[in-house]
Order: sequence, then C-alpha cells, then structure tokens
Amino acid sequence: MQLVVARVGRAHGIKGEVTVEVRTDEPELRLAPGAVLATDPASAGPLTIETGRVHSGRLLLRFAGVRDRNGAEALRNTLLIADVDPDETPEDPDEYYDHQLMDLDVVLADGTEVGRITEISHLPSQDLFVVERPDGTELMIPFVEEIVTEIDLAEQRAVIDPPPGLIDDRAEIASSREDDAPSAEAEGDASSGGSGV
Repeated sequence: MQLVVARVGRAHGIKGEVTVEVRTDEPELRLAPGAVLATDPASAGPLTIETGRVHSGRLLLRFAGVRDRNGAEALRNTLLIADVDPDETPEDPDEYYDHQLMDLDVVLADGTEVGRITEISHLPSQDLFVVERPDGTELMIPFVEEIVTEIDLAEQRAVIDPPPGLIDDRAEIASSREDDAPSAEAEGDASSGGSGV
C-alpha cells in the first residue's frame, strides 16, 4: 500500500536541500537517509533521501542527484510516497494510519449513526475527520480524545461524544435577557487544547 508521507516545500540554501511538510507520525522511519520514495507526479521520482536534518523546527532533506537550488526548486509541491505493508500498525496503540480510519462508521455512544469517514484532514493544530452523513452532507470532527472516545477497528467504527452544536444546529445558547437584573458582560479568553488520538 502506498501512503503520502511528505510534501516538498521550497528550496533551502544553494546546495539542493528542500523543506518538507511532514505527513507521517514516523518521519524518523519513513524519511530516513537511504529511503527510496515514489513521487506524485511520478516523473519527479523515485527519489532517494541522501541527508536529513532539522533546522528552525523544519525538516530539511537532500535527495541523491539534486545538487543545487534549481534542482531543489523543481521538486516543489511534489508528494513523497512510501510503500507500507497494509497490515503494519504504528508502534503507539493510540495512533492510526489514515487507511485504517477511512470508511469507519462514526456513531454516538448510544449507537446512533452519524456517518462515515471519507477523508482525514491534517491541519497544523489537529487532525479532522471529514464525515459524510447519510443525507450526503459533510461534517468536520476534530480527532481529539475529548471528542473521539473510541476507535474500534474490529467493529470498523469510531465512537464520538460531540459537544453541543458540533453535529447538529441545536447548540445551547445562554442568554442574559432571561434575567431581569442587569448583568455585566464578561469577556474571556477561550483556548482549546487536546492531543491527537
């Protein structure tokens, strides 16, 4: 099975290095020196990783045969693809490969059907499940442990505990108009956090 593990960004310096947008939880395994990766577009590869290093929080790679800035810039936006055994699973039991999550049924704790995962969107802050509902509409479900309470690969389902308003339009809205007494409105900083499952 082929999985996208990174996307090539801009050239870095003049010796053929490129920045990469990592799309794997195991870059030390998938993007190690010596790894041979297929590409999209296919005409750009295959590419063999010659060196890798982290600079200012970004992974820089140099590929065999790419020796200057022009060669590196020509690879910009190329997807890097690794061959992965379909039965392979991540070392951490709370991590999953995208192909394991695709097409899982999404249900509430009581078994109510919500939809089916059709895509996993990897954002800088968190991952999102794109869920197609039975009526054809789509939902975005943050893949955080506070919301996605269980992934059951044997049963092919993801159990969620959504906050009000996430999957329906019935969000609870508190209104100060219900009280006759005047009240001061308070502003607060809201912050969301959570680790990916």
